[in-house]
Amino acid sequence: MSTPERTNRTPDLGVLTGLRSGKRSFYPAYVRSTERLERTVEALDGISRALVRTAEGPRALVETVVRTAAEHLRARWLLLAVADGALRAARPRFLLYADDVLIDDETRIPVDVREHLELLRTRPWEAQEPDRGRGWVRAPMTLDDEPVGGIAAEPGAGVEVADTDLAILRVLANQAAVALHHTFLFHAATTLRGRAEELSEAAERQALDDERRRIARELHDSVSQYVLSAGMTVEVCRAELAGLGGQAAEIAGRLAGAKDLNRQAVERLRAAIYALHHTSQEPAGPLPVMLQRLSTVHLPTELDVRVRVAGTPSPLPPEAEQSILRLTGEALFNSATHGKAGRALVRLRYLPEMLVLTVSDDGGGDPAQLRRALRVSRATDLAGRHRGLANMVARAEELGGRLSIRRSAMGGVLLRVDVPLPVTRVGEATDDH
Repeated sequence: MSTPERTNRTPDLGVLTGLRSGKRSFYPAYVRSTERLERTVEALDGISRALVRTAEGPRALVETVVRTAAEHLRARWLLLAVADGALRAARPRFLLYADDVLIDDETRIPVDVREHLELLRTRPWEAQEPDRGRGWVRAPMTLDDEPVGGIAAEPGAGVEVADTDLAILRVLANQAAVALHHTFLFHAATTLRGRAEELSEAAERQALDDERRRIARELHDSVSQYVLSAGMTVEVCRAELAGLGGQAAEIAGRLAGAKDLNRQAVERLRAAIYALHHTSQEPAGPLPVMLQRLSTVHLPTELDVRVRVAGTPSPLPPEAEQSILRLTGEALFNSATHGKAGRALVRLRYLPEMLVLTVSDDGGGDPAQLRRALRVSRATDLAGRHRGLANMVARAEELGGRLSIRRSAMGGVLLRVDVPLPVTRVGEATDDH
Protein backbone atom coordinates (compact mmCIF):
# COMPACT_ATOMS: atom_id res chain seq x y z
CA MET A 1 0.00 0.00 0.00
CA SER A 2 2.83 2.38 0.83
CA THR A 3 4.67 2.03 -2.49
CA PRO A 4 1.74 3.09 -4.72
CA GLU A 5 1.16 6.10 -2.47
CA ARG A 6 4.73 7.30 -3.04
CA THR A 7 4.36 6.66 -6.75
CA ASN A 8 1.14 8.70 -6.93
CA ARG A 9 2.60 11.63 -5.00
CA THR A 10 5.78 12.00 -7.04
CA PRO A 11 4.21 13.64 -10.16
CA ASP A 12 2.20 16.13 -8.02
CA LEU A 13 5.29 17.06 -6.06
CA GLY A 14 7.27 17.54 -9.22
CA VAL A 15 4.65 19.77 -10.76
CA LEU A 16 4.36 21.91 -7.63
CA THR A 17 8.06 22.25 -6.90
CA GLY A 18 9.75 21.61 -10.23
CA LEU A 19 12.11 19.16 -8.47
CA ARG A 20 13.39 15.85 -9.78
CA SER A 21 14.90 13.83 -6.94
CA GLY A 22 17.61 11.27 -7.44
CA LYS A 23 19.45 13.32 -10.05
CA ARG A 24 22.48 15.57 -9.94
CA SER A 25 20.32 18.46 -11.16
CA PHE A 26 18.25 18.35 -7.98
CA TYR A 27 19.88 21.33 -6.28
CA PRO A 28 19.80 23.68 -9.32
CA ALA A 29 16.17 22.73 -9.87
CA TYR A 30 15.50 23.44 -6.21
CA VAL A 31 17.08 26.88 -6.51
CA ARG A 32 15.07 27.71 -9.62
CA SER A 33 11.89 26.51 -7.96
CA THR A 34 12.58 28.60 -4.88
CA GLU A 35 13.20 31.69 -6.97
CA ARG A 36 10.02 31.08 -8.95
CA LEU A 37 8.08 30.60 -5.72
CA GLU A 38 9.44 33.86 -4.33
CA ARG A 39 8.52 35.70 -7.54
CA THR A 40 5.07 34.15 -7.46
CA VAL A 41 4.52 35.32 -3.88
CA GLU A 42 5.71 38.78 -4.87
CA ALA A 43 3.28 38.77 -7.78
CA LEU A 44 0.43 37.70 -5.51
CA ASP A 45 1.36 40.54 -3.17
CA GLY A 46 1.26 42.88 -6.17
CA ILE A 47 -2.17 41.58 -7.14
CA SER A 48 -3.43 42.24 -3.61
CA ARG A 49 -2.06 45.79 -3.79
CA ALA A 50 -3.80 46.25 -7.12
CA LEU A 51 -7.09 45.02 -5.72
CA VAL A 52 -7.16 47.52 -2.86
CA ARG A 53 -6.58 50.41 -5.31
CA THR A 54 -9.93 49.88 -7.03
CA ALA A 55 -11.46 52.77 -5.08
CA GLU A 56 -8.82 55.13 -6.51
CA GLY A 57 -10.19 54.69 -10.01
CA PRO A 58 -9.37 52.48 -12.98
CA ARG A 59 -6.16 54.19 -14.03
CA ALA A 60 -4.50 53.71 -10.65
CA LEU A 61 -5.39 50.01 -10.71
CA VAL A 62 -4.27 49.54 -14.33
CA GLU A 63 -0.96 51.24 -13.56
CA THR A 64 -0.44 48.93 -10.58
CA VAL A 65 -1.30 45.88 -12.72
CA VAL A 66 1.17 46.90 -15.42
CA ARG A 67 3.98 47.63 -12.97
CA THR A 68 3.35 44.40 -11.02
CA ALA A 69 3.39 42.30 -14.19
CA ALA A 70 6.51 44.05 -15.46
CA GLU A 71 8.32 43.51 -12.16
CA HIS A 72 7.31 39.85 -12.11
CA LEU A 73 8.78 39.25 -15.58
CA ARG A 74 11.61 41.76 -15.10
CA ALA A 75 10.34 42.95 -18.44
CA ARG A 76 12.07 45.37 -20.80
CA TRP A 77 8.59 46.44 -21.81
CA LEU A 78 5.05 45.35 -21.01
CA LEU A 79 1.85 46.40 -22.77
CA LEU A 80 -1.76 46.18 -21.56
CA ALA A 81 -4.42 47.04 -24.14
CA VAL A 82 -8.22 46.93 -24.45
CA ALA A 83 -9.70 45.55 -27.67
CA ASP A 84 -11.52 47.87 -30.05
CA GLY A 85 -15.25 47.87 -29.35
CA ALA A 86 -14.83 46.35 -25.89
CA LEU A 87 -15.47 48.31 -22.68
CA ARG A 88 -16.20 51.49 -24.65
CA ALA A 89 -16.06 53.78 -21.61
CA ALA A 90 -12.78 52.30 -20.34
CA ARG A 91 -9.86 54.68 -19.90
CA PRO A 92 -6.98 54.30 -20.54
CA ARG A 93 -7.37 52.13 -23.65
CA PHE A 94 -3.75 50.97 -23.42
CA LEU A 95 -0.74 51.46 -21.17
CA LEU A 96 2.88 50.63 -21.96
CA TYR A 97 5.62 50.11 -19.37
CA ALA A 98 9.09 50.80 -20.81
CA ASP A 99 12.23 51.58 -18.84
CA ASP A 100 10.22 52.33 -15.71
CA VAL A 101 8.04 54.84 -17.61
CA LEU A 102 4.30 54.49 -18.27
CA ILE A 103 3.18 55.59 -21.75
CA ASP A 104 -0.38 56.15 -23.00
CA ASP A 105 0.56 58.18 -26.10
CA GLU A 106 0.46 56.02 -29.22
CA THR A 107 3.02 58.19 -31.01
CA ARG A 108 5.63 57.22 -28.41
CA ILE A 109 5.21 53.45 -28.76
CA PRO A 110 8.31 51.70 -30.19
CA VAL A 111 7.97 50.05 -33.57
CA ASP A 112 8.57 46.53 -32.21
CA VAL A 113 5.65 46.95 -29.77
CA ARG A 114 3.15 48.21 -32.34
CA GLU A 115 2.39 44.75 -33.74
CA HIS A 116 1.41 43.57 -30.26
CA LEU A 117 -0.83 46.61 -29.75
CA GLU A 118 -2.50 45.94 -33.11
CA LEU A 119 -3.11 42.28 -32.25
CA LEU A 120 -4.48 42.99 -28.74
CA ARG A 121 -6.79 45.61 -30.21
CA THR A 122 -8.10 43.69 -33.22
CA ARG A 123 -7.52 39.96 -32.52
CA PRO A 124 -7.35 39.56 -28.74
CA TRP A 125 -8.37 35.89 -28.97
CA GLU A 126 -4.92 35.14 -30.45
CA ALA A 127 -3.19 36.24 -27.23
CA GLN A 128 -3.40 32.74 -25.82
CA GLU A 129 0.01 31.10 -25.80
CA PRO A 130 3.57 32.45 -25.42
CA ASP A 131 6.04 32.34 -28.27
CA ARG A 132 9.23 31.78 -26.34
CA GLY A 133 11.20 31.43 -29.50
CA ARG A 134 10.64 35.08 -30.31
CA GLY A 135 11.36 36.29 -26.81
CA TRP A 136 7.95 37.64 -25.87
CA VAL A 137 4.80 36.39 -24.14
CA ARG A 138 1.14 37.26 -24.35
CA ALA A 139 -1.81 36.64 -22.03
CA PRO A 140 -5.47 37.30 -22.83
CA MET A 141 -7.72 39.64 -20.88
CA THR A 142 -11.18 38.11 -20.56
CA LEU A 143 -14.53 39.16 -19.18
CA ASP A 144 -17.40 36.67 -19.00
CA ASP A 145 -15.19 34.26 -20.99
CA GLU A 146 -14.93 36.77 -23.84
CA PRO A 147 -11.54 38.24 -24.87
CA VAL A 148 -11.53 42.00 -24.35
CA GLY A 149 -7.81 42.67 -24.71
CA GLY A 150 -4.62 41.33 -23.23
CA ILE A 151 -1.07 41.72 -22.00
CA ALA A 152 2.08 41.40 -24.10
CA ALA A 153 5.61 41.60 -22.73
CA GLU A 154 9.27 40.97 -23.40
CA PRO A 155 10.68 39.23 -20.29
CA GLY A 156 14.03 40.30 -18.96
CA ALA A 157 17.25 38.47 -19.71
CA GLY A 158 17.50 35.12 -17.97
CA VAL A 159 13.80 34.93 -17.03
CA GLU A 160 12.26 31.56 -17.84
CA VAL A 161 8.53 31.93 -18.35
CA ALA A 162 6.60 29.05 -16.81
CA ASP A 163 2.89 28.23 -16.78
CA THR A 164 2.59 29.82 -13.35
CA ASP A 165 3.92 33.09 -14.79
CA LEU A 166 1.29 33.02 -17.54
CA ALA A 167 -1.39 32.31 -14.92
CA ILE A 168 -0.25 35.34 -12.96
CA LEU A 169 -0.40 37.49 -16.10
CA ARG A 170 -3.94 36.27 -16.78
CA VAL A 171 -5.02 37.05 -13.22
CA LEU A 172 -3.59 40.55 -13.46
CA ALA A 173 -5.12 41.17 -16.89
CA ASN A 174 -8.52 39.94 -15.80
CA GLN A 175 -8.39 42.12 -12.69
CA ALA A 176 -7.73 45.11 -14.94
CA ALA A 177 -10.68 44.06 -17.12
CA VAL A 178 -12.97 43.93 -14.11
CA ALA A 179 -11.85 47.37 -12.96
CA LEU A 180 -12.38 48.86 -16.41
CA HIS A 181 -15.77 47.17 -16.67
CA HIS A 182 -16.76 48.64 -13.31
CA THR A 183 -15.76 52.03 -14.70
CA PHE A 184 -18.06 51.46 -17.65
CA LEU A 185 -20.91 50.46 -15.36
CA PHE A 186 -20.29 53.46 -13.11
CA HIS A 187 -20.25 55.79 -16.12
CA ALA A 188 -23.49 54.31 -17.43
CA ALA A 189 -25.14 54.48 -14.00
CA THR A 190 -24.05 58.09 -13.56
CA THR A 191 -25.45 58.99 -16.96
CA LEU A 192 -28.75 57.28 -16.22
CA ARG A 193 -28.98 58.88 -12.79
CA GLY A 194 -28.31 62.30 -14.29
CA ARG A 195 -30.97 61.72 -16.91
CA ALA A 196 -33.44 60.57 -14.27
CA GLU A 197 -32.73 63.67 -12.19
CA GLU A 198 -33.25 65.86 -15.27
CA LEU A 199 -36.57 64.19 -16.00
CA SER A 200 -37.63 64.56 -12.37
CA GLU A 201 -36.69 68.24 -12.33
CA ALA A 202 -38.49 68.75 -15.65
CA ALA A 203 -41.63 67.11 -14.25
CA GLU A 204 -41.45 69.30 -11.15
CA ARG A 205 -41.00 72.43 -13.26
CA GLN A 206 -43.92 71.44 -15.47
CA ALA A 207 -46.14 70.87 -12.44
CA LEU A 208 -45.06 74.22 -11.01
CA ASP A 209 -45.69 76.00 -14.31
CA ASP A 210 -49.11 74.41 -14.65
CA GLU A 211 -50.02 75.60 -11.16
CA ARG A 212 -48.72 79.10 -11.87
CA ARG A 213 -50.85 79.30 -15.01
CA ARG A 214 -53.88 78.02 -13.13
CA ILE A 215 -53.44 80.74 -10.49
CA ALA A 216 -52.95 83.34 -13.22
CA ARG A 217 -56.19 82.28 -14.91
CA GLU A 218 -58.01 82.38 -11.60
CA LEU A 219 -56.72 85.88 -10.88
CA HIS A 220 -57.63 87.09 -14.35
CA ASP A 221 -61.05 85.48 -14.64
CA SER A 222 -62.36 86.06 -11.13
CA VAL A 223 -60.33 88.16 -8.70
CA SER A 224 -59.50 90.95 -11.12
CA GLN A 225 -63.12 91.09 -12.27
CA TYR A 226 -64.32 91.42 -8.68
CA VAL A 227 -61.82 94.23 -8.05
CA LEU A 228 -62.90 96.03 -11.22
CA SER A 229 -66.55 95.67 -10.24
CA ALA A 230 -65.81 97.04 -6.77
CA GLY A 231 -64.04 100.01 -8.33
CA MET A 232 -66.94 100.73 -10.64
CA THR A 233 -69.34 100.56 -7.71
CA VAL A 234 -67.22 102.99 -5.70
CA GLU A 235 -67.08 105.38 -8.65
CA VAL A 236 -70.86 105.27 -9.17
CA CYS A 237 -71.48 105.91 -5.49
CA ARG A 238 -68.93 108.71 -5.45
CA ALA A 239 -70.58 110.45 -8.39
CA GLU A 240 -74.05 110.18 -6.81
CA LEU A 241 -72.82 111.50 -3.46
CA ALA A 242 -71.02 114.38 -5.13
CA GLY A 243 -74.30 115.37 -6.79
CA LEU A 244 -76.12 115.57 -3.45
CA GLY A 245 -73.82 118.29 -2.15
CA GLY A 246 -73.15 119.13 1.51
CA GLN A 247 -71.84 116.37 3.76
CA ALA A 248 -72.45 113.80 1.01
CA ALA A 249 -70.04 115.70 -1.24
CA GLU A 250 -67.38 115.53 1.48
CA ILE A 251 -67.86 111.77 1.68
CA ALA A 252 -67.54 111.59 -2.09
CA GLY A 253 -64.20 113.35 -1.81
CA ARG A 254 -62.92 110.76 0.61
CA LEU A 255 -64.01 108.00 -1.77
CA ALA A 256 -61.59 109.38 -4.36
CA GLY A 257 -58.81 107.73 -2.38
CA ALA A 258 -60.65 104.41 -2.50
CA LYS A 259 -60.93 104.77 -6.27
CA ASP A 260 -57.18 105.36 -6.50
CA LEU A 261 -56.40 102.36 -4.32
CA ASN A 262 -58.70 100.19 -6.41
CA ARG A 263 -56.92 101.24 -9.59
CA GLN A 264 -53.57 100.42 -8.05
CA ALA A 265 -54.90 97.01 -7.01
CA VAL A 266 -55.94 96.30 -10.61
CA GLU A 267 -52.48 97.15 -11.91
CA ARG A 268 -50.86 95.02 -9.22
CA LEU A 269 -53.04 92.13 -10.28
CA ARG A 270 -51.98 92.61 -13.88
CA ALA A 271 -48.33 92.56 -12.83
CA ALA A 272 -48.89 89.40 -10.79
CA ILE A 273 -50.67 87.71 -13.69
CA TYR A 274 -47.79 88.60 -16.00
CA ALA A 275 -45.22 87.24 -13.54
CA LEU A 276 -47.16 84.02 -13.08
CA HIS A 277 -47.31 83.48 -16.83
CA HIS A 278 -43.51 83.40 -16.93
CA THR A 279 -42.48 79.76 -16.60
CA SER A 280 -39.83 78.63 -14.18
CA GLN A 281 -37.59 77.74 -17.15
CA GLU A 282 -37.53 81.28 -18.52
CA PRO A 283 -34.46 83.19 -17.37
CA ALA A 284 -35.06 86.60 -15.89
CA GLY A 285 -32.36 88.14 -18.05
CA PRO A 286 -30.11 91.12 -17.31
CA LEU A 287 -31.53 94.32 -15.85
CA PRO A 288 -31.82 96.21 -19.21
CA VAL A 289 -33.82 93.33 -20.67
CA MET A 290 -36.10 93.18 -17.63
CA LEU A 291 -36.70 96.94 -17.82
CA GLN A 292 -37.67 96.64 -21.48
CA ARG A 293 -40.04 93.81 -20.63
CA LEU A 294 -41.50 95.85 -17.76
CA SER A 295 -42.14 98.83 -20.04
CA THR A 296 -44.21 96.76 -22.48
CA VAL A 297 -46.22 94.47 -20.23
CA HIS A 298 -46.59 95.57 -16.64
CA LEU A 299 -47.98 99.05 -17.23
CA PRO A 300 -51.20 100.69 -18.44
CA THR A 301 -51.40 100.57 -22.21
CA GLU A 302 -51.95 104.33 -22.51
CA LEU A 303 -48.42 105.04 -21.24
CA ASP A 304 -45.77 105.04 -23.99
CA VAL A 305 -42.47 104.03 -22.38
CA ARG A 306 -38.99 104.16 -23.91
CA VAL A 307 -35.91 102.56 -22.34
CA ARG A 308 -32.36 103.82 -22.93
CA VAL A 309 -29.18 102.15 -21.62
CA ALA A 310 -25.74 103.79 -21.61
CA GLY A 311 -22.38 102.39 -20.60
CA THR A 312 -21.29 98.79 -20.21
CA PRO A 313 -23.85 96.77 -18.22
CA SER A 314 -22.39 95.48 -14.98
CA PRO A 315 -23.97 92.41 -13.40
CA LEU A 316 -25.64 93.04 -10.05
CA PRO A 317 -26.86 90.62 -7.39
CA PRO A 318 -30.27 89.21 -8.42
CA GLU A 319 -31.91 90.80 -5.37
CA ALA A 320 -30.55 94.21 -6.34
CA GLU A 321 -31.80 93.91 -9.92
CA GLN A 322 -35.23 92.86 -8.70
CA SER A 323 -35.34 95.80 -6.31
CA ILE A 324 -34.40 98.29 -9.06
CA LEU A 325 -36.94 96.70 -11.38
CA ARG A 326 -39.76 97.04 -8.86
CA LEU A 327 -38.73 100.58 -8.04
CA THR A 328 -38.92 101.44 -11.76
CA GLY A 329 -42.31 99.80 -12.05
CA GLU A 330 -43.60 101.84 -9.15
CA ALA A 331 -42.30 105.07 -10.71
CA LEU A 332 -43.90 104.33 -14.08
CA PHE A 333 -47.15 103.35 -12.41
CA ASN A 334 -47.20 106.70 -10.61
CA SER A 335 -46.50 108.51 -13.90
CA ALA A 336 -49.49 106.83 -15.51
CA THR A 337 -52.02 106.90 -12.68
CA HIS A 338 -51.16 110.01 -10.67
CA GLY A 339 -49.35 112.17 -13.22
CA LYS A 340 -51.71 111.22 -16.09
CA ALA A 341 -48.62 111.04 -18.32
CA GLY A 342 -48.76 109.86 -21.90
CA ARG A 343 -45.02 109.36 -22.36
CA ALA A 344 -42.21 108.22 -20.08
CA LEU A 345 -38.49 107.69 -20.52
CA VAL A 346 -36.38 105.26 -18.50
CA ARG A 347 -32.62 105.86 -18.61
CA LEU A 348 -30.14 103.42 -17.12
CA ARG A 349 -26.52 104.56 -17.04
CA TYR A 350 -23.62 102.36 -15.98
CA LEU A 351 -20.78 104.54 -14.70
CA PRO A 352 -17.46 103.21 -13.31
CA GLU A 353 -18.56 103.62 -9.69
CA MET A 354 -22.26 104.40 -9.96
CA LEU A 355 -25.49 103.09 -11.44
CA VAL A 356 -27.89 105.93 -12.31
CA LEU A 357 -31.56 105.28 -13.01
CA THR A 358 -33.93 108.08 -14.07
CA VAL A 359 -37.64 107.89 -14.85
CA SER A 360 -39.10 111.03 -16.42
CA ASP A 361 -42.57 111.74 -17.83
CA ASP A 362 -44.69 114.44 -19.48
CA GLY A 363 -47.47 114.30 -16.90
CA GLY A 364 -48.93 116.92 -14.62
CA GLY A 365 -47.12 115.95 -11.45
CA ASP A 366 -45.59 118.63 -9.24
CA PRO A 367 -42.07 117.69 -7.99
CA ALA A 368 -42.23 120.12 -5.05
CA GLN A 369 -45.57 118.73 -3.91
CA LEU A 370 -44.24 115.16 -4.23
CA ARG A 371 -41.21 116.01 -2.12
CA ARG A 372 -43.46 117.47 0.59
CA ALA A 373 -45.81 114.48 0.43
CA LEU A 374 -42.80 112.16 0.69
CA ARG A 375 -41.56 113.83 3.85
CA VAL A 376 -45.01 113.57 5.42
CA SER A 377 -45.65 109.97 4.27
CA ARG A 378 -42.40 108.78 5.81
CA ALA A 379 -43.50 110.25 9.11
CA THR A 380 -47.17 109.16 9.03
CA ASP A 381 -49.26 106.65 7.06
CA LEU A 382 -51.82 109.05 5.50
CA ALA A 383 -54.23 106.12 5.12
CA GLY A 384 -51.90 104.49 2.59
CA ARG A 385 -51.51 107.48 0.26
CA HIS A 386 -48.02 108.07 -1.16
CA ARG A 387 -46.74 104.88 0.45
CA GLY A 388 -45.51 103.78 -2.98
CA LEU A 389 -43.22 106.81 -3.10
CA ALA A 390 -41.92 106.07 0.39
CA ASN A 391 -41.26 102.46 -0.62
CA MET A 392 -39.18 103.64 -3.58
CA VAL A 393 -37.01 105.72 -1.25
CA ALA A 394 -36.64 102.71 1.06
CA ARG A 395 -35.56 100.47 -1.81
CA ALA A 396 -32.94 103.00 -2.92
CA GLU A 397 -31.55 103.27 0.59
CA GLU A 398 -31.44 99.50 1.01
CA LEU A 399 -29.16 99.41 -2.05
CA GLY A 400 -26.91 101.99 -0.42
CA GLY A 401 -28.19 104.71 -2.76
CA ARG A 402 -30.45 107.76 -2.72
CA LEU A 403 -33.58 108.94 -4.53
CA SER A 404 -34.28 112.51 -5.66
CA ILE A 405 -37.25 114.21 -7.39
CA ARG A 406 -37.19 117.21 -9.70
CA ARG A 407 -38.84 118.66 -12.80
CA SER A 408 -38.45 116.67 -15.98
CA ALA A 409 -37.36 118.21 -19.30
CA MET A 410 -40.47 116.55 -20.72
CA GLY A 411 -42.59 118.78 -18.47
CA GLY A 412 -43.55 116.34 -15.76
CA VAL A 413 -41.63 114.66 -12.96
CA LEU A 414 -38.11 113.20 -13.07
CA LEU A 415 -37.23 110.60 -10.46
CA ARG A 416 -33.52 109.79 -10.09
CA VAL A 417 -31.86 106.93 -8.20
CA ASP A 418 -28.08 106.79 -7.66
CA VAL A 419 -26.69 103.41 -6.53
CA PRO A 420 -22.94 103.03 -5.73
CA LEU A 421 -21.14 100.13 -7.42
CA PRO A 422 -20.53 97.47 -6.45
CA VAL A 423 -23.73 96.89 -4.51
CA THR A 424 -22.69 95.84 -1.01
CA ARG A 425 -26.05 95.47 0.72
CA VAL A 426 -29.51 94.57 -0.44
CA GLY A 427 -32.62 94.75 1.75
CA GLU A 428 -36.19 93.74 1.23
CA ALA A 429 -38.63 96.59 0.78
CA THR A 430 -42.32 96.31 1.37
CA ASP A 431 -44.97 96.34 -1.32
CA ASP A 432 -47.64 98.21 0.61
CA HIS A 433 -49.20 101.34 -0.84
